[in-house]
Amino acid sequence: MPENPDQQVQTFGVSPWLIAVSVMLATFMEVLDTAIASVALPYIAGSLSASTDEATWVLTSYLVANAVILPASNWFAIRFGRKRFLVICVIIFTVASFFCGAAPSLGFILLARVVQGAGGGALQPLSQAILLESFEPKKRGMAMAVFAFGVVVAPVIGPTLGGWLTDTYSWRYAFYINIPVGILAAFMIGRFVHDPSYIKDAKAPKFDNLGFGLLIVWTGCLQVVLDKGQEVDWFGAIWVRYAVAAMSVALVWFVIHSFRSETPLVNIRIFKDRNFAAGCLLIAMFGVAVYSTITILPLFYQELLGYTAFTAGLAVFPRGIGAIIAMPVIGYLSQKVDARYLLTFGFVVFGITSLIFGGVTLDIGPWTLLWPIMITGFALSFVFVPITTQSYGTLKNEQIGNASGIFNLLRNVGGSIGISISQTMLTRRSDSHQNEITNYVARPQQWFQNQTSELGRYLGHFVNPANALPQARGELYHELGQQALLWAFIDVFRWTALLCFACVGLVWLFQKVKHGRAPAGAH
Repeated sequence: MPENPDQQVQTFGVSPWLIAVSVMLATFMEVLDTAIASVALPYIAGSLSASTDEATWVLTSYLVANAVILPASNWFAIRFGRKRFLVICVIIFTVASFFCGAAPSLGFILLARVVQGAGGGALQPLSQAILLESFEPKKRGMAMAVFAFGVVVAPVIGPTLGGWLTDTYSWRYAFYINIPVGILAAFMIGRFVHDPSYIKDAKAPKFDNLGFGLLIVWTGCLQVVLDKGQEVDWFGAIWVRYAVAAMSVALVWFVIHSFRSETPLVNIRIFKDRNFAAGCLLIAMFGVAVYSTITILPLFYQELLGYTAFTAGLAVFPRGIGAIIAMPVIGYLSQKVDARYLLTFGFVVFGITSLIFGGVTLDIGPWTLLWPIMITGFALSFVFVPITTQSYGTLKNEQIGNASGIFNLLRNVGGSIGISISQTMLTRRSDSHQNEITNYVARPQQWFQNQTSELGRYLGHFVNPANALPQARGELYHELGQQALLWAFIDVFRWTALLCFACVGLVWLFQKVKHGRAPAGAH
């Protein structure tokens, strides 16, 4: 049967690999910036005379603006043309990066971060949609392996690069580094990327003001609650209760409106596609698992082993090496092997390495976890690439833009949830374990008294003997806190492993997508 021309690959004579490099520069820049900025927060706070809590709004403001634009990116792409809109977003992101680096005050950098988040929000879904459409269906696994480089490797490189830039130069260079990358990305996109026929011929429907307003409310409330909830004891704070209530109402209203409207801003009817619905569920859970690990492992090195942000980044850097090694492997296997088997392998290996992390002690060295960390990066590619190809494998090309915005939003939301859960577990499980240890090693017990007296006699050789006993008790309390925090880290790692193993069962919700076939509706 003849193919529908709207489903055929349209690269306009340009190598799909040139297109891949062009759009991946933008995505890599956007993902890398998020990780770099998180490392620079203490320095930003000190430089701009702000508290650490105030400085965290540098991240929150970006996430809120980013979350709002993500699912709405398809409408803007149709309205302005996808290529033009992508170039505009790169320029906005790059210019805003300059103003972030030059910010003289906290208020200025927060405004610049909102603009930067709005510009960066569309980069991931647009890049993913362009990549998928630039490669024929049987080679889309290779295309997604390239996309995985930005999504999986950038968060690993970010802390190391951010720590080095901040320590060597200034936190401002964590933003200035985007400028040359952004200029190159804008040039290459303008030169090599072209709009497919269905984008050129499409006419954007009337802008959905109600849908956009509801989208701002529920995504904004969700990101703020997830980012600040642990600091204010979650529902112990009245404003959190109101924010959750507003989010719930806006989300339900948004879903109902999007189903009923003939021209919604975000077409959620696409969830009727079984593969896409299953993929969104899995990518959200994947986001929870991977961002928990990415966030917690550097903290383990910093808070328990005394590493700096830069050296902790170096310790976890092998994850990026593992992901890079996996890319050509998964690109090749995705054309030969059922994606569900690849996904099962990826989640099982990721779960096993998380269990290995759950066996750490305070005696480990910088290279003790080298192989588990590298294998984790290898497994991540075996998860991300097949999820993406399976999720989009039964969609028409004209559905991919809308689907990509939703898909990337859910991955980011899953990541935010994972970070919030892991931070909350660290705090609360640490307190719980400290109480357990205290109850087990009670002060009246002879063992504790003997340990305190022995340590006090030792310290008496270096400090005033009258202060030796209180200092000995302080040292033992510090050791107690370290051990409790270690167990809390172990709890988080093991919880992540259980989540990965649970995902294995969900993998088989996917229907098999035959290799080499175009998406549904192509014939």
